[in-house]
Amino acid sequence: MASIAALSYLTGAAAFLALTVVLAIGWRGRPAGTLLLTASAGNTLWAALMAWSAWEASAGPAAVVFADSLRYGLWFAFLVGLLKGVAGVRLFRGLAIAAAGLPLLHLAGGAWGPWLWQWAGMEAFSSLSLLTGILLAVFGLLLIEQILRNTGTDSRWAVKYLCLGVGAIFAYDFFLFADGLLVQHTDLDLWAARGGVNALVVPLVAVSAARNPDWSLDVYVSRRMVLHTATLVGAGLYMLVMAGVGYSIRVYGGMWSGTVQAVFLFGGGILLATLLFSGQLRAQARVFLSKHFFNYKYDYREEWLRFAATLSDEDNGPLKERVIRALAKIVESRGGVLWQRDEEEGFRATAAWHVARPDTDPVPYEDPLPRFLQESGWVLEVGEWQRRPEQYREIAVPEWFRALPEAWLLVPLVYRESLIGFVALSEPRAGTRTLNWEDYDLIKTAGRQAASYIAQEEAAEALGEAQQFETYHRLSAFVLHDLKNVMGQLSLLAQNASKHKHNPEFVDDAVMTIEHSVERMQRLMEQLRGGRNLNQPVALDVAECAREAVRAHADRRPVPVLDERPGGEGRVVADRGRLVAVIGHIVQNAQDAADDQGTVTVRLDKDKEDLVLDIEDDGTGMDSDFIRNRLFKPFDTSKGSTGMGIGAYEAREFVRDLGGEVEVASAPGMGTRFRFRFPGQALIAESREMAREVGR
Repeated sequence: MASIAALSYLTGAAAFLALTVVLAIGWRGRPAGTLLLTASAGNTLWAALMAWSAWEASAGPAAVVFADSLRYGLWFAFLVGLLKGVAGVRLFRGLAIAAAGLPLLHLAGGAWGPWLWQWAGMEAFSSLSLLTGILLAVFGLLLIEQILRNTGTDSRWAVKYLCLGVGAIFAYDFFLFADGLLVQHTDLDLWAARGGVNALVVPLVAVSAARNPDWSLDVYVSRRMVLHTATLVGAGLYMLVMAGVGYSIRVYGGMWSGTVQAVFLFGGGILLATLLFSGQLRAQARVFLSKHFFNYKYDYREEWLRFAATLSDEDNGPLKERVIRALAKIVESRGGVLWQRDEEEGFRATAAWHVARPDTDPVPYEDPLPRFLQESGWVLEVGEWQRRPEQYREIAVPEWFRALPEAWLLVPLVYRESLIGFVALSEPRAGTRTLNWEDYDLIKTAGRQAASYIAQEEAAEALGEAQQFETYHRLSAFVLHDLKNVMGQLSLLAQNASKHKHNPEFVDDAVMTIEHSVERMQRLMEQLRGGRNLNQPVALDVAECAREAVRAHADRRPVPVLDERPGGEGRVVADRGRLVAVIGHIVQNAQDAADDQGTVTVRLDKDKEDLVLDIEDDGTGMDSDFIRNRLFKPFDTSKGSTGMGIGAYEAREFVRDLGGEVEVASAPGMGTRFRFRFPGQALIAESREMAREVGR
């Protein structure tokens, strides 16, 4: 018996020690929290002392009485502290005096124990201790009754588990002491179970501590842990009942008892597995635990993390379905439908989850229901809307809404005070559910967050379309630029044809010009089709490409001059037509900048290991601001309607693709120098390698 009693009291000490640690971590210094922390610590010491007394059997009755007095005194101090300010002044004063006096009376009896023991014997000492113990237990129950009586109905839920737990301790002690006084000796079994009884009330005290933030205790109990613990306890009780019934069948079932027992236990196991995997049962359990054990229905940290994770999980379906699922999980809904704003037609059903998407016409913007959701931002509960239409501007249930017979909630999706859609959620798994302000606030806030995700997706889609249009327009500009150059050559050829059509040299130049134009147009068509470029990149002689560009622009003034300096040889791996066109474009710009008597020089040279191609003119020049901010900006031109503004940009991007760079030196009235710089050693090595690859 001693070992069982010691184990029982050790269990009580461990339980109250855990509660004391949790309370100490969340302690904020307020009086009620301090008194509860002290009472819990005192109960821990009491249980530890009783365990030691049971194990060693060396502690005398006086030590036990002292431990009981300390424990009762600390609990009385906490309970009287709760009555301060809510009970009458005279009543509070009387309770405070009794709370201090009764433990002292019990302690005094323990202090007189040795003298009383010697004078009147052990029986008299036990009777006195049991009598004062009964007084302590009765006074404790009186304090519990006063707390419940003086606590308002709305606040009683916060202290009812504390009163139930601590009141159970006092009631058990009253039964223990009364039974001992009646039969003149303490029942050892009841005394041994006292520690385990104290351990059982710890969860009740913890729940009340979590429900009373004014005690300045930050006690957190995970809802998931409570749910899993409740599930485990329920499964354990279920298995105990099943084992008892199975045993009864085996004992009283006759000759078929073994078979019936096996079938019964197998069926019971299947039923347990079905219940554990039931989403409806879990939903009902969450509602019950949130309603009866927590001061808020939701664990907002867990809810928001799950909500954000559902919206962000791109591998788990389209965003619209994820929005419905994320909102439905908050209120345990079975499914829903999303209506999304269409700029032209109104609100269209664009997604559904676990329900059939209704095949209805778009809901127009002027429909009373979307207008009400837009202006109020309310989460609309369909049942209440139908029962009390006067609260919803007497809006009748629209015809399109009748396609959703299971609709339960309408959640507006508001982004920047504009309704971009709404979600109709179906009935919850847990059956009919009453919503309060907490449900409405959470689902409304979640709807706004979901609306921002939808708006972001719409913006991304619009940006993608804009980028496609930008690419298309840029390609169109490059096409027009090439067409303009080809048309310029052909126009000049047509103008001179009537004068020089009998000149054989003119005819030869005309044929070459037409062939060149046809080649450029064919290359342009291949690029537009996305097919293979007619001119694959090959290792090109830069000097030869420069000569071709100079010859192509020799028919305009000032006539460009090619200056090939010694050592200015080099090769690049590029598209021949594009390289000639890029050089020719810069030459043409130089001709436009200079007058007919000016000069345009194309020079090939070496700068250390780099090959440089300079195109210089003595024209009007450019200032540094124009070079920095406008020269290479696409579609920005200083030529008015005659220019496209992409030539310099295309030249720079083409040279950069070859590993080079474009440098510009210019000043107003001092002319301009464009320099194409190609890295020398890398250029040659790469050119040879690319030439071998192309040759294969």
